[in-house]
Amino acid sequence: MRCVLLCLSLTLYASPSWSQEELGLAAPDEVQQSGLLKHILPRFSLKTGIRVVAAETGEMELAVGPPGDPVFERDAIIYHLRIEDDARQLRFRDWLLSDIGKRTVESFAPADGGAFSASFEITAIEEEIEIDGDAALGEELSLTHCGRCHVIGPQNRMNGLGSTPSFAVLRAMPDWSERFEAFYVLNPHPAFTQIEGITPPFDPQRPSPIFPLAITQEELEAILAFVAVVSAADLGAPLQLQ
Repeated sequence: MRCVLLCLSLTLYASPSWSQEELGLAAPDEVQQSGLLKHILPRFSLKTGIRVVAAETGEMELAVGPPGDPVFERDAIIYHLRIEDDARQLRFRDWLLSDIGKRTVESFAPADGGAFSASFEITAIEEEIEIDGDAALGEELSLTHCGRCHVIGPQNRMNGLGSTPSFAVLRAMPDWSERFEAFYVLNPHPAFTQIEGITPPFDPQRPSPIFPLAITQEELEAILAFVAVVSAADLGAPLQLQ
C-alpha cells in the first residue's frame, strides 16, 4: 500500500502543474468568435502544463499586422502574436510556430468563415531610403576621411587597406544605411572618430592612435547621400553577414 501511494505521489509530482497563474491571450473579435482559441489553447496547456486562456486583455495579444510574430492567416489577414520577455510566453510562441502548433491551427474547422492557415508568405515591402545631404560634398569628404582605409571608387582604387571593404561592397549589404549611419560605433572607428554633438571627447589618457577623423552631423549626412548613389558591387551569392 505504501508503495502504491509513493508511486501515485511521484506521478502527480511529475505531471504538469495547473496551480500556476494563468496567462491571458487577447485577440480580435473575429478570432475569438471563430472558436479557434477554444481549439488550440487547451491542447497547448495539456502538452506543456502552461495554462493559457482567452481574455479581453492579457499578457499576450493576437493582432492584425505587426509588430509581433506572424502566426496564422485567414481571408488574406495575417495575425501576429505579441508577447513579453517571459519564458512561458516564449514557449507558447515557439509551440504556435512549430510543426505541431501549425497542424493544430490548420486542423480546426470553423463553423462559419474561411479556414485558418499557418502556411503563408509575407511579402516584404522595400522602403526607399531618403537621405538629405550634398552627395558631391559627401564624395569629397569620403575621399578625405575614409579613403585612407577604404576604396571609395575609381579615384582611389589603388589605395585603401586590403582588410577593409570598399564602399561598393558595403553598399551591397542590405543594412548598408545602418552601417554608415552608425559607423562611428563600429570597430575600429570609435578609437579615432569624433562626430560633433554625438561622440564624447577622447580621454586625455587614451588619445586617438592615429590622426583623428572629425566631422559634423551635416558632413555625415553628406557622406550618406554620396553612398546612396554608389553602385553596389555584384558579389554573386548572397552575403553571409555576422
